[in-house]
Amino acid sequence: MADAGLFIGWGEVVRGREERAVEVFGETVEYYGRLQADGRIESFEPCLLEPHGGDLAGFILIRGSEEQMDSLHHDEEFQRQMTRANFIVDDLGIIPAYMGEEIGRQMSRYQAEVAAMV
Repeated sequence: MADAGLFIGWGEVVRGREERAVEVFGETVEYYGRLQADGRIESFEPCLLEPHGGDLAGFILIRGSEEQMDSLHHDEEFQRQMTRANFIVDDLGIIPAYMGEEIGRQMSRYQAEVAAMV
């Protein structure tokens, strides 16, 4: 089970780049599919959000081990994909995420700090 992840979120597509956005999204999904097939990530899930007036239009959640996420984050093709996306969408963000058993470890750390503040 994945203990780590990358949350890749984005805002609205830059006006005039809508067609390119569709192409890059497809290329990105294919890329993550290859990574999953090769065992370089455990899984990924793209999500598009309904228009809601907020800054987040969609995200992809990538799951794997901490080592897989670190390797992916530094992968040349991943960096190219993110650079490409940055020209097409506003507010691109790449955020490491805790999952699975790692959530328990993080919560234990948090609780210890809360207790130390009392």
